[in-house]
Amino acid sequence: MTLLIGVAIIAVVAIVWISVYNGLVKSRMQTKEAWSQIDVQLKRRNDLIPNLVNTVKGYADFEKSTLQAVTDARTNVSSAQGPAATMAASDQLSNALTHLFAVAEAYPDLKASANFTKLQEELTNTENKIAYSRQLFNTTTASYNTKLQAFPSNIIAGIHHFEPSEFIAVPESEKEVPTVKF
Repeated sequence: MTLLIGVAIIAVVAIVWISVYNGLVKSRMQTKEAWSQIDVQLKRRNDLIPNLVNTVKGYADFEKSTLQAVTDARTNVSSAQGPAATMAASDQLSNALTHLFAVAEAYPDLKASANFTKLQEELTNTENKIAYSRQLFNTTTASYNTKLQAFPSNIIAGIHHFEPSEFIAVPESEKEVPTVKF
């Protein structure tokens, strides 16, 4: 009888252990998948940028420094290693694109170009998808990191060397309150 109780206890502990371990693996994979979605959108944006730059070059004697900043920022995103560096480079590229669109306002022929308008809309849609993917990544990271800290999964996570995931932070420059003047 004692042997049966001992076997039952070991079986229950094994089932709980396997269940918690599999839950941790699933959460870690969801976090990796969420990061992969960000990568996909960043690649999409990087693929659109050369078309945008060429369209702008064709319509205006544009500020070379603005075009160079966009090109350099795109290169930085492509060569960035890891989530933090990639997001920093991505934020730099978003700022360069914002400046590009602001300067483009001075060129009526460019603003009226169907190609430019279409590319601008595609980039805006992609930026929205990147923002959504960032939110999804942070949500899955929070869920995963919570499991790493909650009992009893924290014990199993420690034994199996699960590492926490880093959140994507908003750059300080984007936290500033914009000035609105009428």
